[in-house]
Amino acid sequence: MGSSRRLQVHLNPLFPQYLSLFFICSIVILGLAGLVLDQSDPLKCYALLHRGRWLDSVFKNWQPDGCMLNIYTPQDTSTCFRSRQVVFVGDSITRQLFFQFANIVDPKLPDAPPDDDHKHSNYTLDAENKVQLSFYWDPYMNSSYSRLVHPTGTDRAPSLNSDRPALLVLGTGLWYLRNQDSGGLPAWEARVEAVIETIRNARPPLADQIVFLPVEEPVISKLSPERANTIRISDVDAMNSDLFHRIYSPHDSFSTKLLRSPHRVSLSPVLNHMLHDSQTTDGLHFSTPIIKAQANLLLNFRCNDFLPKRYPMDKTCCRSYPSPSWPHFFVISIVCLVAPVSWYYSYHAGKINPATWISDEHRPVFIMSGAVALMYVADRTSFWFKEQKQFDPWFFGSSSVLALLVGLATVKRADKDLGFLNREQTDEWKGWMQIAILIYHYTGASKISGIYNPIRVLVAAYLFMTGYGHTVFYVKKADYGFLRIAQVMVRLNLLTIILAYVMNTDYLFYYFAPLVSFWYIVVYVTMAIGSQYNDRTVFLICKVLAAMSVTTFIINEEWILKEIFSVLEGACNIPWSAKESSFRLQLDYWIVYFGMLTAIAYMKVRDHRLTDHPLWPMVVKVSIGVSAVGMVWFFAFELLQPSKFTYNHWHPYISWIPVISFAILRNANPTLRSASSQVFGFIGKCSLETFIMQYHLWLAADTKGLLIVIPWTRWRIPNVIVTTTIFVWLSNQVAQATTVFTGWICGSGKGSEPSSLPTHNANANANTSVGGGSSNMLTPSGRTSATASPSESLPLITDNDQDEPKDGSGERIPFEPDTPIRPVRWVDRLAESPATTTRDASSTAFLSRRKEWPEVGLVGRLSLGLVAMWILNLMWPAAESV
Repeated sequence: MGSSRRLQVHLNPLFPQYLSLFFICSIVILGLAGLVLDQSDPLKCYALLHRGRWLDSVFKNWQPDGCMLNIYTPQDTSTCFRSRQVVFVGDSITRQLFFQFANIVDPKLPDAPPDDDHKHSNYTLDAENKVQLSFYWDPYMNSSYSRLVHPTGTDRAPSLNSDRPALLVLGTGLWYLRNQDSGGLPAWEARVEAVIETIRNARPPLADQIVFLPVEEPVISKLSPERANTIRISDVDAMNSDLFHRIYSPHDSFSTKLLRSPHRVSLSPVLNHMLHDSQTTDGLHFSTPIIKAQANLLLNFRCNDFLPKRYPMDKTCCRSYPSPSWPHFFVISIVCLVAPVSWYYSYHAGKINPATWISDEHRPVFIMSGAVALMYVADRTSFWFKEQKQFDPWFFGSSSVLALLVGLATVKRADKDLGFLNREQTDEWKGWMQIAILIYHYTGASKISGIYNPIRVLVAAYLFMTGYGHTVFYVKKADYGFLRIAQVMVRLNLLTIILAYVMNTDYLFYYFAPLVSFWYIVVYVTMAIGSQYNDRTVFLICKVLAAMSVTTFIINEEWILKEIFSVLEGACNIPWSAKESSFRLQLDYWIVYFGMLTAIAYMKVRDHRLTDHPLWPMVVKVSIGVSAVGMVWFFAFELLQPSKFTYNHWHPYISWIPVISFAILRNANPTLRSASSQVFGFIGKCSLETFIMQYHLWLAADTKGLLIVIPWTRWRIPNVIVTTTIFVWLSNQVAQATTVFTGWICGSGKGSEPSSLPTHNANANANTSVGGGSSNMLTPSGRTSATASPSESLPLITDNDQDEPKDGSGERIPFEPDTPIRPVRWVDRLAESPATTTRDASSTAFLSRRKEWPEVGLVGRLSLGLVAMWILNLMWPAAESV
């Protein structure tokens, strides 16, 4: 006994907070150090041309150091070059690059010379987007290049000088080594010096952007004997070193040599790093994937900064972030400054306790303001690095197994049976689903159909819980007042709306909050119509089926959404996509109704005490067996689908099978019902925030890439540990802050008291953190401000009802079950706060005390917010079009 006591480890409940704050301070310091050390290359142009690595084994995902590439399309190249000319001059290696470049600009153009008889010829190709691409065969850089630089008489090339090329690419070197009668290295050095000097002194500049290709490093073992006798790696290395020092001459300061000036030439030694011995047969000319990646890199160097600068910001190499417009800057300033400004005035008014520095009323504002500012810095500046995703089955599998083990290691069992879909269980359900979705997004697993399909079911499960939970509440409580609608909608959408303005994105871009909001309104309308007859089962089921038919029709008829969105765009300057919205809604347009029908079935089982029937144990066993078969069938079915697009066709009709099957299996016996994972439950309590904040803080480039906060390393594991710690802790803090903001905005309604809400479960556990303590907000003094509320659970389908609340007739009243966004917990706390709250009164004084809202009621406050957003939308500049 004594030994076991000595082995116990007691963590300070505030350890996760302290660790997260330490990591935040550390990455800010690293970011500042990166800005200082990389001040000469803020746009990562130099990094793009000099450093990088392959992320895959099929040579399709090249990763420059610290930035993300764009995969160019003909539309992108048309936007960049705008009917101008691109010129390549050089040898066969340059020619191979030219044809791959041309094929990207226009896929109808050839990706190789037509035949070997004319391989030493000049080529001019005209793309459909009116971009002209020219190649000059000049391996010694002394013929076509001379006509280009010094056009005279019949050699003049008017098209090249009347409209200078948008891009000029030069390549030479190996022919000087291959043919000794050319003069060898001395002749090459003299020629390169003359070329570079001419480019630097040219007035006007020869091209908007000039790139000198490195001398290619051949694979000696695969060269022909004739080539191997004259081409040596040592000579190639010497030539590339000479090129580097001539282009980046010693008299150039490091801070000026990288500036993008139209009369300067850039070197791209990274093209040699992209070569791989397995991708060549003759030692000189490499495979199509390699050369296409090189061509795409040149396009990123020349064009990234000319593409429209709107979300998603997924091309960060050699590209500046857009400067905010004045309405955008106004929103950023308000969000970031409201906390320090309010604190400043409170401090000078003597309302700040020096022992705490940040009072309870300011803490949620500081958390929200700081979190949004951190996301803006992370995803709208080059303060930290961003890199591309690459699916790795080993990383995906190990991350999933590790998360599962941590979840199982923190399983705790309650003292009694908590009942079907109880609070702890649904928090756990949301938590492990959210972890799976996060791993899926981080690893870029969306391209794997066998992983994508189950992830779609997880989103459906969230919506199932939405339909289930709200249906139980409205049937038993019949609270259709505006206060509850406002609380649910504000809680769901506050963070999403703030980010849409601050990050200059779109409300529908964060699709989960709009999706759940839509289905909540559908459930509300369905239950509110004829609500006085909701006690009649047939009527209630008919309402659900009628709502299912109406919404299915509306969702499938895209023109309806187009008309609605066109009105919004005309009146409010809201350019929403009807096509994208229709796609999101079509994927899950039945699962919410299955949740509603499940809720009705559960309540009827309870009302009629069917669990007391002698055949009930057999019904339970049959249900478990059918559910197990349903789960096996689903996984077999989804794995056999040829693509995720094929599965998407079936998903709306079959997603209820694994969802309901899991719910039944998870509640198969009292042991399973009473046990839950604390870690999964912790994540579940802030699942809405983790889903939304991952767009800009854990991931990067609006979910298209990964945030790298530890620079100058290729190790992603330490970065994952740091960013995950910060992300999870901050999501939890923002969840609590959003709850407080919801209370400030909604209050308890003016002139009327909200109808009573489900009674708290006295035996339910308080919110718990990963460290085992309560889920608290951190104060500077080390004290905590508890914002967790008591949990609710559904009653048991057993006779264990001694602690259950009863209605007037003596029947048990079911606690409202959980939903993906935990509306009951904060609704209960807010609605009952005037009489039962234990929170310090100052926590709501900042925005909700009566002297500040003397005559503005709930409707007035929400109306003011909507009017403010409407004015902002009208002043907001239109996004750049492609």
